[in-house]
Amino acid sequence: MKIYKIKVNGKVYEVEVEVFEKEGSIDNDNSVKSTSNSDYKCENKGELIKSPMQGNIVSLKVKKGDKVEKGHVLLILEAMKMENEIISSVSGIVDDIFVSEGKSVNSEEVLLVIK
Repeated sequence: MKIYKIKVNGKVYEVEVEVFEKEGSIDNDNSVKSTSNSDYKCENKGELIKSPMQGNIVSLKVKKGDKVEKGHVLLILEAMKMENEIISSVSGIVDDIFVSEGKSVNSEEVLLVIK
């Protein structure tokens, strides 16, 4: 876990960022990515898209059955009065959605599944 201080409009916020290792390397491209639950993937159920932080779902940009490409915006998550785009880490079909607009989510909560 890394802690950063971010200054927005003269106000300082302290933000914790969890670093994930993916296939032996650290993902350092500064984009918000999902993490996958390997047990879930082993069952060939799809890619879990998890919330990177606690917040509220502002809008869903996909629906069940939609085809998405890697990098596609899936939903908007508001956290600390900032809107964050949650993007797809894989290409596939939206298999299941576990959230709705206006719902509060916790960090690491599964938002949707892509097959």
